Amino acid sequence: MKRMAKNVVVVGTQWGDEGKGKIVDWLTDHAGGVVRFQGGHNAGHTLVVDGKVYKLNLVPSGIVRDGVECFIGNGVVLDVHHLLNEIDILEAGGIDVRARLKISPGCPLILPYHAALDHAREAAKGADAKIGTTGKGIGPAYEDKVARRALRVYDLFHPSRFADKLKENIDYHNFVLTRFLNAAPVDYQAVLEQAMADGEAIEALVTDVSAALHALNKAGRNLLFEGAQGALLDIDHGTYPFVTSSNCVAGQAAAGSGIGPGMLHHVLGITKAYTTRVGSGPFPSELAIDSVDSPGYQMSHKGQEFGTVTGRKRRCGWLDLAALKRSIQINGVTGLCITKLDVLDGLGELKICVGYRLDDRTLDLLPMGADEVAACRPILETLPGWTASTAGVETMDALPATARAYLARIEEICEIPIDIVSTGPDRRETVVHHHPLDG
Repeated sequence: MKRMAKNVVVVGTQWGDEGKGKIVDWLTDHAGGVVRFQGGHNAGHTLVVDGKVYKLNLVPSGIVRDGVECFIGNGVVLDVHHLLNEIDILEAGGIDVRARLKISPGCPLILPYHAALDHAREAAKGADAKIGTTGKGIGPAYEDKVARRALRVYDLFHPSRFADKLKENIDYHNFVLTRFLNAAPVDYQAVLEQAMADGEAIEALVTDVSAALHALNKAGRNLLFEGAQGALLDIDHGTYPFVTSSNCVAGQAAAGSGIGPGMLHHVLGITKAYTTRVGSGPFPSELAIDSVDSPGYQMSHKGQEFGTVTGRKRRCGWLDLAALKRSIQINGVTGLCITKLDVLDGLGELKICVGYRLDDRTLDLLPMGADEVAACRPILETLPGWTASTAGVETMDALPATARAYLARIEEICEIPIDIVSTGPDRRETVVHHHPLDG
């Protein structure tokens, strides 16, 4: 009897930085393909394999497993020049990328004027009002896509057509840069020459990703769909306007890779054992991190909470289960993975946010929009911590009883089983209760 493929979507359930990359890498021992389906090189996925660190922005996290095919779907906005640099770094480290990486011809391109617009807009808003973007041009590139003026990967292989479209776009965006944002213009000829060179360099990697995924699925090969950012940064469902510019919920895996939703069988929600947020925006369970004796300081420093892409210090706070329940709802999460449990080692007392007070109301789900969220005051429940180390633990029974109770309380409140617990950054530092690609 022919084996039926089982496909899993891996999504972040917080404000990003949940440790998705490690989990995707770990799951690929059961997968034939890994797909990035949204975002751009604002994503930062860090993998640690036998002590060696890999930092990825665009290349899917399955790339460090031999024999796994990797795909960049049409939902990703693509800075080709950055991708080529990333490929060179990985291949210099002994990873065979070009033989296994495939790129959708439908990816909208990120070009230098997108990054210029990103920086100029943030500067114009000022420190207090800026969104806190990575400055990579992600938002302006998605704007061009929706405005139907985007250049896509397939345009690179039609030089005359590309040059005409580029000229029109640069004239438009340079007007905004110089006349509205008081910034320097972008040089047309330099952008054109670089784009043509980059297009030639990736031509052999471009393929019909939708057709390739259907073929793998038909052959019974499991697929992983790797989300970037986190659900609370989703352009529709996050803390708008302090969000990213794409849909980063599980449903986007279908549209962003060219497959039907019926091919998505399990949604694994990656959840840090506490909560972090980088950049601006409301954060109800946030803690101060300026005192060395505070839980927030331990989360920040022991957790090494600095952005993979920008190096910015992340804000830290207690685990917010009201926000997590919202993410479970909008993603259709069927199992959780709790990461960085070991960061909480040694805290005598833990708190979890189980809801909010908003004016005269009590809420048990994160409301929509930044203004509402900013007005929320957390309702905190206290749980005992643990003194024994959980770092590197590989079985549930080996965890301290109070750590197991902490996990059980998460399951009870969220009504979702915990499939996996990560107890350290290395691939092997993982507790498995249920493998999402088994059965």
